[in-house]
Amino acid sequence: MPKVLYLESCCIVLGVNLAKEENNALQVVLHVDLQKYLGKWYEVAHLPFKYEDGCSDITAKYTLLKDGNVGVLNECLKNGKGKASKGKAKVVDKNTGAKLKVTFFWPFYGDYWIINLGTNYDYSVVGTPNRKYLWILNRTPQMDNTLYAQLVEFAKSKGFDTEKIINTSHGQK
Repeated sequence: MPKVLYLESCCIVLGVNLAKEENNALQVVLHVDLQKYLGKWYEVAHLPFKYEDGCSDITAKYTLLKDGNVGVLNECLKNGKGKASKGKAKVVDKNTGAKLKVTFFWPFYGDYWIINLGTNYDYSVVGTPNRKYLWILNRTPQMDNTLYAQLVEFAKSKGFDTEKIINTSHGQK
């Protein structure tokens, strides 16, 4: 194969791979007002996550810290007992405010990308760019069934394996 044709073939293949990667990039919401996002959220559903195995009544509470980061308090019931994890998050995408990094055990951080958000900050869909983790959050323990179905379909359209979604039960506290 002539060198020019080989180089053109490589460039085409590289271009196709870059286009696939760009098309596969997880999009976040255009803007998050952190002040509106703060407060208590109830987890409605999630993809399997070992730290939540056996948990019910899962909530997350976000507070603004003095340094501008976000305090995170995750709570749940496991085997009838309360379980809590404290961490903190930092906004890593200042343009949208929708990409955060969260840590519960420094120096290890995980992605927390807000990919769907209710106009009134009444629900949120959070995922990771590798599509391994997903959480559907609501300001109340129960979510309208139609909205829930729409959010699951949205997550599926973004490449998440929605067949594995686990619904979170509430009301045992």
